[in-house]
Amino acid sequence: MSDIAHIIRGVLIQVAQARLLLPNATIAEVLSFAPPEPVADAPDWLLGRIRWRGWQLPLVSFSRFAELADEEGGLGSKVIVLKALGGDEKHPYFAMLTQGFPRLVTVTETSMVTLESGGELPAGVLARVRHNEDDAMVPDLAALEDSLREVMAQAA
Repeated sequence: MSDIAHIIRGVLIQVAQARLLLPNATIAEVLSFAPPEPVADAPDWLLGRIRWRGWQLPLVSFSRFAELADEEGGLGSKVIVLKALGGDEKHPYFAMLTQGFPRLVTVTETSMVTLESGGELPAGVLARVRHNEDDAMVPDLAALEDSLREVMAQAA
């Protein structure tokens, strides 16, 4: 019974040049990619806004935010709608571009190890990890949300 407390449901998400590991509870929905409405004077990692259930959600490219790769949406791309962790009532959700469907995984103390990063971690990355045989990055969603809030406040 004590092992149950140490099991987390996660998702592996493919973005350009990286795989991200997120808690499954942060994902609200997976959508097909459709070109977003542009946001004036936005940084290149903010791809625009999409409509979802009556909300106008900012769509971000994590690969661009972390300066890993120049990522564009297209055929086969998906959009994941994430629950914002910051408790912002005006912006309780945001969207992230992905390459394909997220893959559900079970994370335990024995299935995941933190990898030593040989130097600086990319912007917006808390850690590099290996889950079973999959190398992934744990994104700093709080930092991403803070940056997003700043950009969206200027765009408003």
